[in-house]
Amino acid sequence: MSLAGHKCQAFYSNVPGIPIVFLHGLSYTIDVWHSIGVTDLLVEKHVPFLALDMPYGLKSNCQPKTRDPQTNVSVVAEAVKNVFGETDPVLVGASIGGNIALRYASEKPVKGLLLIAPARALNNDLISVYSKFKFPVRIIWGSNDNFISGEEMRTLANKIPNAKLLVYSGASHSAYLNQPERFKQDLLELYVNAEQA
Repeated sequence: MSLAGHKCQAFYSNVPGIPIVFLHGLSYTIDVWHSIGVTDLLVEKHVPFLALDMPYGLKSNCQPKTRDPQTNVSVVAEAVKNVFGETDPVLVGASIGGNIALRYASEKPVKGLLLIAPARALNNDLISVYSKFKFPVRIIWGSNDNFISGEEMRTLANKIPNAKLLVYSGASHSAYLNQPERFKQDLLELYVNAEQA
């Protein structure tokens, strides 16, 4: 898929409904969502989705590479528009993907956010917009996360009006990989909330 000057691998299902867009972490690719069975679940439930290899990814099939947040947001925005037209998505972002999801939501309409230990979520430029978020937000944090502190995630949850912090006991930074069944349940629950919002 050609997006904002980048060629990125994408995997999607364009059926009617609110789409879910997946943004992987730094060391992952779109394959991670398939490996835990979440894309198969959405196909089975007829939920539209898009998993995108991102320019920031160390191993992602996306060229050229860049960590520039604005460029990454533009890539997501163009992909959403190309695949789903004007339909506002639910974004799922892990670590740096969570940061890009928050930045996207600060600029463009979304139906909800599911964030897994989002990186640099308390940057001043982001904090200033959180009070405007009117959609449901779930923040997943693994209690054995060595990168992001629970305190940081609690602060983030307190700064976003409709946010809930979900602690995955014993899970690592990539909590969804440690507890995929719970993650899928939490995703579907958020999705139902987003549909009703």
